[in-house]
Amino acid sequence: MILTKKVLPRRRFLRGVGATVALPLLDAMVPSMTALAKTAAAPVRRLGFVYIPMGSDISSWTPAGESGPLTVLSPSLSPLRSLKDQLTVVTNMELKNSYPGTHATSNAGFLSAATAKWTESTDYYLGTTVDQIAAREIGQVTQLPSLELAMDIMDMVGQCDNGYACVYQNNLSWSSPTTPLPSEAHPRIVFERLFGEGGTTAQRRAALGRRASLLDWVREDIARLQRELGPDDQAKVSQYLESVREVERRIQRAEADSAENPLPEDLDRPVGVPAAYADHAKLMFDLQVLALQGDVTRVITFQLARESSNRTYSEIGVPDPHHPTSHHGNDPEKIAQIAKINQYHVSLFSEFLEQLAETPDGDGTLLDHSLYMYGSGMGNPNVHDHVNLPILVAGGAAGGVRGGQHVKYAEPTPLANLHVTLLESVGVEVESFADSTGTIDSLLDRVTLG
Repeated sequence: MILTKKVLPRRRFLRGVGATVALPLLDAMVPSMTALAKTAAAPVRRLGFVYIPMGSDISSWTPAGESGPLTVLSPSLSPLRSLKDQLTVVTNMELKNSYPGTHATSNAGFLSAATAKWTESTDYYLGTTVDQIAAREIGQVTQLPSLELAMDIMDMVGQCDNGYACVYQNNLSWSSPTTPLPSEAHPRIVFERLFGEGGTTAQRRAALGRRASLLDWVREDIARLQRELGPDDQAKVSQYLESVREVERRIQRAEADSAENPLPEDLDRPVGVPAAYADHAKLMFDLQVLALQGDVTRVITFQLARESSNRTYSEIGVPDPHHPTSHHGNDPEKIAQIAKINQYHVSLFSEFLEQLAETPDGDGTLLDHSLYMYGSGMGNPNVHDHVNLPILVAGGAAGGVRGGQHVKYAEPTPLANLHVTLLESVGVEVESFADSTGTIDSLLDRVTLG
């Protein structure tokens, strides 16, 4: 048999003046008569982290019963019911190195499991975070080794929390013990990082402001590509590019609203983002879907809200600021409000996971080939402890990750054990991480993939 199929490179981009658009995995990227797993187009493993601040009402978060099948979700996790088989809830994780309990050390310890040096100056010291260990291994072939996102601009300097430098509260991701990686909260700037090309951030912003649409600049390359593809791939490309266009439209609408209705300076919400918190969060999640689908990056961190946030959530019946409410003093009404906030944040994460589950990727979906850890570095916000953390893991079936289970430890267990397990799931082998004592064996099917 003579096979003449011309294979499209996996790293094929659409290019224009000042713009580059990555492509999703296409049939044309797989050589004829070759198993997908044995090609350069094989679906890749991706790792993401979503941080929520100020812990949880653990009674509303924790599923009933001991370790075993995840049969019934708790109230806080109920928005995830359609994804139950792809979830693992891990109960009684702790961050010993985050004591004394503060907001700064909760945020800093979530991905590092390290002790934050107590300082108000620039001699801060923490540890390399788990996402960056992954990025060194699985992020070196992508346009961005990792992507750091947030919902709030955290540009405070000096000390923010009981003598701890603000840098600990501002940054989830650290590429070394002395190098925090700043997060971006502005959707337009994230869009530019994903699809812009060349120049400084300011130059890219100016260039994008002068043109109607990113895709207008790669129109000729789109037309050339579509002539090379079969009908199924043409449909995939069209759908993906329409998703890019829709995200761009939403960013443009938010920018137009900000220009027409200027708001007072607000450190919690940068100018040019959607006015509603949920709209902003959904846009940031949509950008993550595009980044993963186009293989622009394989490692993402996202701070869904910041520690000490005074954001209110009137849209769900919580008009009081989050931070004061979290110091509930065992007031049942305040505890119920914290549970509402927890459930609301989970609902936004659930919508994102559903998008991943609906997006084809090779022989599965983006959710099959992506693993996300969701949770907080604080347990009970009323006492600022770091035990019994709200933690769940979603996706990763292609990496041998088991879902549909509740893993409940009888004694507090290092969160670093989960970090080591997550690294193993994406093919990154480490002997230990921070204060780890092993792995969470029930989370992984230890099989050789691809």
